Amino acid sequence: MNLLKIDRRIIFLLLFIGVTIPLLVKIGFNLEVTENSRFIYELIENTPEQTPVIVSLDFDPASQAELQPMALAILEHAFRKKHKVILTALWPMGVSIGEDTVKELQKEYPIVYGEDYVNLGYKAGGMVTIQAMGRSFENVYPKDINSTVLDSIPLMKNVKNFESLGYIVSLSAGSPGLKEWIMVGNDKYNVKVAGGATAVSAPQMLPYLNKQQQLHGLLGGLKGAAEYEKLIGKVGMATAGMDAQSIAHLIIILFIVLGNINYYVEKKRKKEGRNA
Repeated sequence: MNLLKIDRRIIFLLLFIGVTIPLLVKIGFNLEVTENSRFIYELIENTPEQTPVIVSLDFDPASQAELQPMALAILEHAFRKKHKVILTALWPMGVSIGEDTVKELQKEYPIVYGEDYVNLGYKAGGMVTIQAMGRSFENVYPKDINSTVLDSIPLMKNVKNFESLGYIVSLSAGSPGLKEWIMVGNDKYNVKVAGGATAVSAPQMLPYLNKQQQLHGLLGGLKGAAEYEKLIGKVGMATAGMDAQSIAHLIIILFIVLGNINYYVEKKRKKEGRNA
């Protein structure tokens, strides 16, 4: 069969099948966990129970495919460790994404609003907002997303500012986001900051993974999310996505190899035909 004349629809069909199967039937190919992912896992794992923490969802639906799997994995780990999660967002759509993420986890965990987590919502201002939160949550967020006075929420009664926090995690698609949390949360208030970023923006965060530990670990793109799923022992959306990506790459490589073999066979056959 001459692969140079193969119907391209066959290739598209094989790619479709190769991508669809791992999304329907989770395989869980072996994945090496990087040190940057393990740093975040150890930070959350070693933080005592009942510790208040911030998880900031600083992205919108355009980056949801990469960053929401991170949010699911990070929040699941935090709830397993019985941390008191304070959700916030420097991007407007992060508020609803945070609520959707918690609702997904409530199918498995008895998470109670006001006791196990609270959603403060979105506030414009970026770095200025973070600085103000560091001094007083109540001054920035007098009420939560349900218009409940902050001081009347059980989780927030003894949480006044950044001094009460165990760590901050920002899942960021850009600015404002992880960089601002590092510059204020870690550099000014000495709170441990970790985070996740899209694959294209993750390299910009690497300089903060330094000896001063300005950044306590970084998840990069879907691969970083899949690594974290492996660390918490769960085959989730990111793992399925990486499996689909791996199979698609294998199919493409296979056709490249077969195409080259076919080319040289055809070339040799034509050469022998001329010499006959």
